[in-house]
Amino acid sequence: MNNMQSGILESTPPVSRYLMFSLIDHGEARKGLLALREIADGRQTVVGIGQSLVLALGATVSGLRVFPSYAGAGFEVPSTPFALWCWLRGDDRGDLLHRARRITHALMPAFRLDQVVDAFTYGTARDLTGYEDGTENPKDERALEVAFVRRQGDGLDGSSFVAVQQWVHDLDRFEAKSTQEQDNTIGRRRIGNDEIKDAPPSAHIKRAAQESFDPEAFVLRRSMPWADGLRAGLVFVAFGASFDAFEALLRRMVGVEDGIVDALFTFTRPISGAFFWCPGMHDGRLNLRQLGLIPS
Repeated sequence: MNNMQSGILESTPPVSRYLMFSLIDHGEARKGLLALREIADGRQTVVGIGQSLVLALGATVSGLRVFPSYAGAGFEVPSTPFALWCWLRGDDRGDLLHRARRITHALMPAFRLDQVVDAFTYGTARDLTGYEDGTENPKDERALEVAFVRRQGDGLDGSSFVAVQQWVHDLDRFEAKSTQEQDNTIGRRRIGNDEIKDAPPSAHIKRAAQESFDPEAFVLRRSMPWADGLRAGLVFVAFGASFDAFEALLRRMVGVEDGIVDALFTFTRPISGAFFWCPGMHDGRLNLRQLGLIPS
């Protein structure tokens, strides 16, 4: 598939920068998006569009919706929608800074930059707890099936839906657990990454075993650690042909099905959550036909 944003399929880069924008001038939205279209290559800069922006353009994208929120005993999962999301990928933080400045200027005055999160690769694709992340990611043809829309027509084919959350870890609390408690929280052993067959039902692996759903709930994860001063955690990023698989995973994590809450909440919490539609590509540019934006 050459009509997709190829950065979605590639492995996570050494460094990333995530930009979240709100729409402040509806009349300039089209101009701003067309300017962004000239910058975003879909590989080093991946773009996602929120429901509010789609509606402001008088368009519809089937399957696009607002991130759900949940609250339970000792945890909250917030919904924090944004109009636009840009994932800047690379290996040089200076380059990401200048690319972010260029994008922000191109989107003015229609959009306001509301949030910036810098992320990085830790070890061999590990979370800051030291555990491997994305172990069960689909690969090759299966990854294409899981992550991208197919057979829906020009404007939708090659597009993807992405769920983005920023999680803040309490690493002191996690490190206060015994090694066994840490392993049982994740459901895998940090050394060797072996799954623990008799892990408690609250273990994250037990809660989020993608093959255990009916239908199976596979997503293509592209999560990365982040840090700002002494605050740190994970930017969770999951792509899919729809939001159905992610929502099934999230409902089980918060205990909607059986009242068992994912043990992750004992040391980490999400502070944001947003859904975006990532358009496909056409002739090396974002395919914005679904939004009624067809450059001359």
